[in-house]
Amino acid sequence: MVTQERDGVDVADTGDDAAEPVLREGDVLWLDEPEQRAWRAWLRGYRLLMVALEEGLVGTGVRLGEYEVLSMLSEAPDARMRMSALADMVVQSRSRLTHTAKRLEALGLVRRERISGDGRGVEVSVTPEGFALVESVAPVHLVTVREQFLDQMSRNELLRMGDVMRRVIIASRDRPEQGSDAF
Repeated sequence: MVTQERDGVDVADTGDDAAEPVLREGDVLWLDEPEQRAWRAWLRGYRLLMVALEEGLVGTGVRLGEYEVLSMLSEAPDARMRMSALADMVVQSRSRLTHTAKRLEALGLVRRERISGDGRGVEVSVTPEGFALVESVAPVHLVTVREQFLDQMSRNELLRMGDVMRRVIIASRDRPEQGSDAF
């Protein structure tokens, strides 16, 4: 492998402009200016989008995390899922999801039940009242999704971003089944 130094970092010369950094143990590959701008734009854009989505739900009686749980359940086979699988899907810790499910259960929107034959497993299902809430909140939520997210990019940009985020999901999960919803 031929290496050369660029901006103080050894890179493998692959014959194209996309030379790969060669890191030695203890080296840190700092972000260059375009990478830093892109990373910071993504972080800020993500946070602003989450604020907009949360604010869009004000007055609906449900928070974004609760709506996401109800929405995922409403789309699941038989409108039910194991709590552990749902926690992976909505990227919440099991204890956080348990608190969310308790709140939703107290409101009559979901039902939690032990899985027979599985001493530790719990399944959560959406109730008819939960379905009704999802149906009434979805149009409100989708207005914000469209205005703040989808309308900000072309269809091709959206599809490319979806491909990239699927790779990020898969790379970020601890177990292969955690990224199964990325496909």
